[in-house]
Amino acid sequence: MYFHDKRLMFPVRVETPDPLFAKMLQQALGGYEGEIRVVFQYLFQAWNSRGPEKYRDLRLHTATEDLGHIEMLATAIALNLEGSPEAVQMEAARHNPMVAAVMGGMNPRAYLSGGMGALAADSEGNPFDGSWVVSTGNLAADLYANAEGEMLNQVALSRLFSMTDDPGMKEMLRFLISRDAMHQQQWLAVIEELGGHPGVLPIPNSFPHDEDHETREFAYTFLTTSADGTPAPAGRWTSGPSLDGRGEFGVKHLQPMGEEPRLAPPMPSTFPEVQELVGGAGEDTTLIVTPGD
Repeated sequence: MYFHDKRLMFPVRVETPDPLFAKMLQQALGGYEGEIRVVFQYLFQAWNSRGPEKYRDLRLHTATEDLGHIEMLATAIALNLEGSPEAVQMEAARHNPMVAAVMGGMNPRAYLSGGMGALAADSEGNPFDGSWVVSTGNLAADLYANAEGEMLNQVALSRLFSMTDDPGMKEMLRFLISRDAMHQQQWLAVIEELGGHPGVLPIPNSFPHDEDHETREFAYTFLTTSADGTPAPAGRWTSGPSLDGRGEFGVKHLQPMGEEPRLAPPMPSTFPEVQELVGGAGEDTTLIVTPGD
């Protein structure tokens, strides 16, 4: 159950409406880096949660807050679309105001589809894509995805902050950037509570990674793939203890360990070319074609 207060979470004011900036704000609303993505991500993770209740509730609280962020951004977009810079207003006096606004940088769909309002789309008009939502059922994997979502959003908001001189928009963006900073840290704090990197890595940590197996070394080996033998880029990932505390990082040049793949001939019922039916898995297959078939 959710409740709504008609007052905004934080003041949203626009002193100089700018349809182009409204278009840019759409990325923070409905783009891959946007608030719609993280809201649905947190909601589906919470609704699908089967672990301790506090991790479900944490995501529900954050998702509900971020619904308020969506409301703020939608309001900011609508306010920026209500007017236009002076030069565009002068042009609008002589021509169709909607055409003038579009020429000023506004997304045409903001008028044609949104009636001068926000859309569930990115800055180029591409609709929000639900496939961006991460809800794996694995708590640690979801937490890293959540931190990434907040980081991308904060990067986008920071860039938007540099694109406007409007005091009201800067104030709103500062607030949203501050909340993203908190959300980044809260998701990483949960990982720390779970034991940090050693406690959750590798994901899923329920897989028996410690079993003695010939492939175990590859869990801690950086593989170089340069054809000329160029040394690997050295760093924390090439030597010393692994982050999960179960091994030592190392370096190895990748060499083929398997054979050249040889697949069986194609099935005649799939209608390949006659030439394709010869060979495959080291055997020749002849297709007899009867005239009139």
